[in-house]
Amino acid sequence: MDLKESDILGDDVWRHWYYRSKSRAMRRLMGKSLQGSVLDVGAGSGFFSKQLLLKTNAESACLVDTSYGVNEETVFAGKPVQIRRKISRSSANLVLMMDVLEHVEDDVGLLQSYVEIVPDNCRFLVSVPAFEALWSSHDVFLGHQRRYSLRQLERVIRSAGLLPIRRCYFFGLALPIAAAVRLGERLHNDRREVQSHLRQHSPAVNTLLSAICALETPFMRMNRVAGLTAFCLAVKP
Repeated sequence: MDLKESDILGDDVWRHWYYRSKSRAMRRLMGKSLQGSVLDVGAGSGFFSKQLLLKTNAESACLVDTSYGVNEETVFAGKPVQIRRKISRSSANLVLMMDVLEHVEDDVGLLQSYVEIVPDNCRFLVSVPAFEALWSSHDVFLGHQRRYSLRQLERVIRSAGLLPIRRCYFFGLALPIAAAVRLGERLHNDRREVQSHLRQHSPAVNTLLSAICALETPFMRMNRVAGLTAFCLAVKP
């Protein structure tokens, strides 16, 4: 999770519809076979790897982010967590790259650098913001370089030496709302500010939006059409 958004939401991130729904989609896409250790690249607050420690059989996590000040050892949900600025080798069973690749110029190079340091059969779960047509001040605020179609994401995955297993879009039901917000921003271009679209919501709004996304989750693997996020689960052969 981006630290800029963590600053906006604070402790409410654990209740926010977007992150709760994305965490649920992440677990749905992987299935029930997760065990062993998780390497969370560009982890920020570590929200997603902590969700895996809390709700799956994942045994430990290593959070890597260049924004961290020092290396630390800690515990979450009774499981060990390493916090690192960088690593040179990992025995992880799963590598998470949740909304990371869009931040760097060389997305293939970054992904490949982690493919090279993990064992064969290690899985990678990658998410990126979808569709260049949805570009907005939110992307500028977060320092994005680009947005992706599923085809573009798969091309990056394969170029880095990974074999795609599953790929799909998510937040398809939320897409019309987001598109309307971005259209409104463009129509009022003279008043546009570089800012996040993420907001704290009332419990009622959070519950409603979470329920809408929950309706989509069981069918997400079949969605090759549209959404706010593109997912790809891949493996190192």
